[in-house]
Amino acid sequence: MSSTTNSPTHHTSTIGAIGAPSRRNTELAMLVFAVVIPVFAYANVGLAINDSVPPGLLSYGCGLGLLAAIGHLVVRKFAPYADPLLLPLATLLNGLGLVLIWRLDQSKLLQSLPNYVQAAPRQLLYTALGIAMFSAVLIFLKDHRVLQRYTYISMFAALVLLLLPLVPGLGANIYGAKIWIRVPGLGSLQPGEFAKIILAIFFAGYLMVKRDALALASRRVMGLYLPRGRDLGPIIVVWGISILILVFETDLGTSLLFFGMFVIMLYVATERTSWIVFGLLMSAVGAVGVASFEPHVQQRVQAWLNPLAEYKLSQKGVYGHSEQSMQALWAFGSGGTLGSGLGQGHSDLIRFAANSDFILATFGEELGLAGLMAILLLYGLIVERGVRTALAARDPFGKLLAIGLSGAFALQVFVVAGGVMGLIPLTGMTMPFLAYGGSSVLANWALIGILIRISDTARRPAPTPAGNPDAEMTQVVRP
Repeated sequence: MSSTTNSPTHHTSTIGAIGAPSRRNTELAMLVFAVVIPVFAYANVGLAINDSVPPGLLSYGCGLGLLAAIGHLVVRKFAPYADPLLLPLATLLNGLGLVLIWRLDQSKLLQSLPNYVQAAPRQLLYTALGIAMFSAVLIFLKDHRVLQRYTYISMFAALVLLLLPLVPGLGANIYGAKIWIRVPGLGSLQPGEFAKIILAIFFAGYLMVKRDALALASRRVMGLYLPRGRDLGPIIVVWGISILILVFETDLGTSLLFFGMFVIMLYVATERTSWIVFGLLMSAVGAVGVASFEPHVQQRVQAWLNPLAEYKLSQKGVYGHSEQSMQALWAFGSGGTLGSGLGQGHSDLIRFAANSDFILATFGEELGLAGLMAILLLYGLIVERGVRTALAARDPFGKLLAIGLSGAFALQVFVVAGGVMGLIPLTGMTMPFLAYGGSSVLANWALIGILIRISDTARRPAPTPAGNPDAEMTQVVRP
């Protein structure tokens, strides 16, 4: 005998969403540490310099905490499934940069320089504007794939930004580099910082369409896949633009950044090692060629090869020679392994660029090798999360854009850190988030915002399938 019973009726079939958890609470916990650590560093600097807690400690802590809270709330609302580490990492670096800039503001030597202005209040304003830029990206950019529609418009916009410093009356030649424009009320801005993001959008859109032709049509010679002549067009054009930037704007860093970013994205799109080889050869040929006749580039190369000789010439008052490279190396050396302590170094001897191009020397002297490695590790984590975002992205445009932005960020850190440490010649770029400068802060907060948007799209759970209205009742037969 068997009996038949009816099971409970289910009119819909529910399938749980598959995807990463929100992780917003993890982000909030990390943000607390990202605010508390700079606040303690600020108090440490004040105690070291004046033997008292700085009077602005509470306002600084509340200000940084408020900005971090605004960024977190915007991410929680508009990108709930985004990577939980990108915002805390950027906040921590930005906060530590504010502390060291304020520390250099207290230097009597820097205060005695002509045209001295306190940089920390301005940097705090730039940070607030950067958070506003970050929030605007997340609020108005609902889907990063929309940017693909503006592939060629972005190329035109990037070229305009790169040419602005060459416009008479608008561009400014500051310390030999023509990479600045003067904006009334805001001082000097560096359009190249924004151009790197816009160029990444163009490269991603272009390579997504052309990657098959660039990857498949090639000849194998000595173990390398050599591209066809007509496929070399894009890399020749970008190489030429980078050389023109180096010639007319005498900016080694920006030209290296743009060309390097394109080669990285080209390699990721095609998976051809030959593009890396071509990129390195072309960058070496271009740099050597320009350095052979451009005096500003020659001076930077000479300061890299023999910084002590440059220092001696500068002490003799020989025009065009700088002592900064040697002072930076001395700062790193005096820091040792554990550093002299926050507020107790002498990196202010670097003078006018101590809080911008050479701020890493202050970190190296006062935090030592251990602290400097921690700072570089924070940068490495941002790059790693960007690459992880690229791997998780579900669309080829998002993958290329994320890897391009991460590669540009990594290259900027490398060329700045390498220049200050004497690994490569000095460039005119600034350390992201740490160094004083409005253009860099705004552009890098926008970069983080785009990476968070891509990661939110990549980690967002797939929508739950709609139920079948025609589902029949299921009968279970039991013996």
